[in-house]
Amino acid sequence: MIAKRFFIISALLCVLSASALNAQSVQKLSSPDGNIRVEVTLAGGVSYDVWCGDELVLDDCRLALDVKGNVLGSSPKLQKAVRRTVNEVKKPFLHLKYAEVPNHFNELVLKMKGNWAVAFRAYDDGIAYRFETSFADDIEVNHEDISVFFPEEAKLVLQQSGSFRTAYEERYGHHTTRSWKSHDHMAHYPILAVTSGGTKILMSESDLVDYPAPFFRSNDADGFSAVFARVPAETRPRGDKSEDILLRKPYIAKTAGSRTFPWRYFVITKDEAGLVETTMTCRLAQDSKIEDESWIVPGQASWEWWNEAIPYGDDVDFRAGLNVETYKYFMDFASKYGVKYIVMDEGWAKDNMDPYTPNPNCNLFEIIEHGKKVGVDVILWLTWRCVDQNPGLFEKFAEWGVKGVKIDFMDRSDQWMVNFYERTVKEAAKHKIFVNYHGAYKPAGLEYMYPNLLSYEGVLGLEQMGGCNPGNSIYLPFIRNAVGPMEYTPGAMISMQPDRYSANRPNSAGVGTRAYQMALFVVFESGLQMLADNPTLYYRNDDCTRFISSVPVLWDDTKVLEAKLGDYLVVAKRTGEEWFIGGMTAERREPLELEIALDFLPEGKTFTLTSYEDGVNADRQAMHYVKNVREVRKGDVVKIKMVRNGGYAANLK
Repeated sequence: MIAKRFFIISALLCVLSASALNAQSVQKLSSPDGNIRVEVTLAGGVSYDVWCGDELVLDDCRLALDVKGNVLGSSPKLQKAVRRTVNEVKKPFLHLKYAEVPNHFNELVLKMKGNWAVAFRAYDDGIAYRFETSFADDIEVNHEDISVFFPEEAKLVLQQSGSFRTAYEERYGHHTTRSWKSHDHMAHYPILAVTSGGTKILMSESDLVDYPAPFFRSNDADGFSAVFARVPAETRPRGDKSEDILLRKPYIAKTAGSRTFPWRYFVITKDEAGLVETTMTCRLAQDSKIEDESWIVPGQASWEWWNEAIPYGDDVDFRAGLNVETYKYFMDFASKYGVKYIVMDEGWAKDNMDPYTPNPNCNLFEIIEHGKKVGVDVILWLTWRCVDQNPGLFEKFAEWGVKGVKIDFMDRSDQWMVNFYERTVKEAAKHKIFVNYHGAYKPAGLEYMYPNLLSYEGVLGLEQMGGCNPGNSIYLPFIRNAVGPMEYTPGAMISMQPDRYSANRPNSAGVGTRAYQMALFVVFESGLQMLADNPTLYYRNDDCTRFISSVPVLWDDTKVLEAKLGDYLVVAKRTGEEWFIGGMTAERREPLELEIALDFLPEGKTFTLTSYEDGVNADRQAMHYVKNVREVRKGDVVKIKMVRNGGYAANLK
């Protein structure tokens, strides 16, 4: 009898011990609304599964951090699981979608033996995770394992690069997790996946500080894994715009041992609107480090590069080009339409590596003084190498009265270059100068830490002429622009359909209809929005120019009205009491006809809706548009018709 009792007690202890071990090795986390669930397994490594409703959308994804051979995550020993719920509202200065951003999440921090942890957050629209370490000394990170797996074959939309040197302007490629092979070109954030169940997953990162941005290769197993550029050890200049990396160190980052690492996030949504409306980068970013932000003035800029600085109207009685008369002309144009800035691109300086000696034909000081008279400020173009070798230029530019800089050709995202971005925008902020990064990687939270960082390029934009078409651009609001500000440089006044395109600078043209070009100012988000075309053409198209120049760059509210990935998008945006509507389509056989209910308008008010719509011939003659004016109220229905590569632009006052 005693022996039997001992056997039963022993068996019970074994069951309890196994249950306790299982409870410790599997940790669960749900979003506030319970729709998104994460299950983290700590058995032989750290892995996680994610559900959206009843659909398993990510399966056995893995993470680890190799700190000089000590792989955090290979044999995790959980010491404590800390949970909390946060429900707050962020009010970012650079509010590209919403003046107020709800930040509601459940968090699970798994503190491991060995002075490291993994934090998971679950939001109603996705999940995020990151590593945290608490080592006394600096550490060398050899590699970070970011391995993403899908339970079944998934569709992918991504940009691919043949090397770690890229301007991030590649056209979107369309693959599946099985057609993309490990020997194919790498991809980089952001990446969009569509599961077999139709769930959309947008992947990117935030709070990227003192660390490289990842690239990804297919793992030939319905997923992909991260690869990183190692820290440069020896470089050699390649002209004035770039440099060759001759030797790299054995690690991807040397950094503080006590820190948090970048958030890896996944926006998870059943409908396309969730991609366009997401604020995940903002929610996961650090708060602003600039106490007084009042001097930062986002806005629009007139840009001379695309049209080669050659206005040719009846009022042009001077030899146009990179000279005082031309820049004053651009300033006068900007002043007339309320555009805050002009960009003086390459050629304003006598030498690209000398930011202190202007081109003698461009008396910079005379131009700046003229700008003060007409209310238009100057943005100066620079190469990153010039900025790096002349750390005192921001102080000098502030003395001159320069308000912003456009820094170009970074073309990398290793740790050194990521740190260049931060120290540069931080130094610029000390002297009240804003920054626009051209030739840049995607936004990853720095723009919220330093809101004088108004925009990044990293996109196949209008400067690529006929290579920039709506078939690629229609994905931008769902992918690239969804993660942060985007310098696309819209505003072409010569519009062509792709099968009829023929244009070169200075007579540059855009692919897509005139209404499409106008709509981009509403649809695309950037703290610094360029007007790319020639003042002469803007003067000749006064109605269009008045609309374009009236579109804000910061928004209090954003609502997706209609959306279909790869086909069309219609959004409504509000600043104050004024609403704008922007719609865009890609190539299609038949015109798109939609009925838009104006349910977003306030009760009891009448609005004047002024719209710019594709003309009946715009599918062949892309310049054809019509302007309509009507009175509307909440609940009214507006019929929208967009032709192939067409658009719809409207404001409601």
